[in-house]
Amino acid sequence: MDDQTLYETKSLIQRQFELDAPEEDPLSEVDFLDLLANRIGWMIEHDIELLFSTLYRMDVSEEAVALAMHPNAPELANVGLARLVLERQKQRVETKRSYRQPPIDEDGEWEW
Repeated sequence: MDDQTLYETKSLIQRQFELDAPEEDPLSEVDFLDLLANRIGWMIEHDIELLFSTLYRMDVSEEAVALAMHPNAPELANVGLARLVLERQKQRVETKRSYRQPPIDEDGEWEW
């Protein structure tokens, strides 16, 4: 993932999960995933309704969430859910980029 995609993805997630990530020393994708997994772990223990609501609003697949939350999942639920969120938000950023409209000039005409 390029730096701009990572930046946009992290920004979307930070707002949704109210994460405090340092801006002067940007986190790597691995470190950001760890930060997100910790927040999701807290939400699982203290406010699971908010977690599920957030996942729903982010359009994370219910089936994938169920698999990540299953006791026999290959990794801890908070880590699996963090990966799902990160991947879904990457998809959203890429989709927005591929469907960007050209800017409109001051006369209301498309600039091609």
